[in-house]
Amino acid sequence: MGLMDRFLGAGAAVTTVAHAATGMAELFRENATRRMELDEEAHARAIAQLSSEFAARPCGRFDGMMNGLNRLPRPLMTLGTVGLFAYAMADPEGFGLRMQNLDLVPEPLWWLLGAIISFYFGAREAHYFRRRPIPPGPSRIAEADPGQAASFAPMTAEPFGDNAALRDWAAAKAAR
Repeated sequence: MGLMDRFLGAGAAVTTVAHAATGMAELFRENATRRMELDEEAHARAIAQLSSEFAARPCGRFDGMMNGLNRLPRPLMTLGTVGLFAYAMADPEGFGLRMQNLDLVPEPLWWLLGAIISFYFGAREAHYFRRRPIPPGPSRIAEADPGQAASFAPMTAEPFGDNAALRDWAAAKAAR
């Protein structure tokens, strides 16, 4: 019986040494299986975020028509530029005459046109920036309603499962 215990005890020691060697090896070379798991999790989170961004929202006929009109300027500008190239190849003399006429337009008018186009695209970008969903954080809830902040669960370390520094930061922030 004493001999059997020694062999069985050696099995546990061998397992412990094997785990220690694995841990030591991971210091010098990353665990490829764990890296694949983390990559898959990151990919799944990115796909989930992408699908939530492009989820269809119900809208009426007027909203659909306005969205269609709002989407027209970019393709029209692109097709217009390509059309200018085609026109330059088809009728170089007419194209040159029109370009000379454009040279007669005063510079302040070009600045005004640039400002109008910039404000159009800038306002459109600001509109989508303001409409993006912002998840409520503990500090925003505490500012809005102190009673509700007490019932709010602190941030979990799950979103930062693959980054120890971010887990520590989130835990320190939650402890405040």
